[in-house]
Amino acid sequence: MNLLRVDAARCRPDDLADAVAWLRAGKIVAFPTDTFYGFAVDPTSDAAVHHLFDLKGRSARAALPLVAASSRQVEALCGPFGSTSGRLAAVFWPGPLSLVLDAPASVSVAVHGGSRTIAIRVPDHPVARALAEAWGAPLTATSANRTGADPAVDPSGLGSLGADPRVLVIDGGRTSGGAASTIVDARGPRLTLVREGAIAWSRVLESLNA
Repeated sequence: MNLLRVDAARCRPDDLADAVAWLRAGKIVAFPTDTFYGFAVDPTSDAAVHHLFDLKGRSARAALPLVAASSRQVEALCGPFGSTSGRLAAVFWPGPLSLVLDAPASVSVAVHGGSRTIAIRVPDHPVARALAEAWGAPLTATSANRTGADPAVDPSGLGSLGADPRVLVIDGGRTSGGAASTIVDARGPRLTLVREGAIAWSRVLESLNA
């Protein structure tokens, strides 16, 4: 296993230079988030995204979620938030709420499967945010597991995927697990729940009525 151990509580972007070099080489990085471990690749690289789909055994029609270091980084990729998306980001980020936004042309079509939208969030985990900050842009964050298998809450849960020569594992300790992120589309006149997860739909609705 290619392994980079970090102190999750004290992790800084400079600590992740080896992971950034790995990503720039078109490879895959497993890293902890506020839910499970995720797989990061450069979302603008068709080749890197292909490696990720191959590793996970994932259908090419399935979109890949993204994580970012900050709201500012999300807007640098996708453009300014609409009013409702901006309000939700202000309330729930960092945290397990993903917002559906229009996919920029720079992102590989394979990331969104032709839907022209992406689900993106700022996670409440210092290693995940530091990795995106060190990279300088959002990264993919699909769960670190074979499609259909249980997601990993620590490096041991990666099994054979962690030993794949294309993968570098950032060991930031055990994650909290639980439900995956809630996904919401706030681009249109009506708020749409795409997937309920760690944040209850009722909380999302209440936040807009506060």
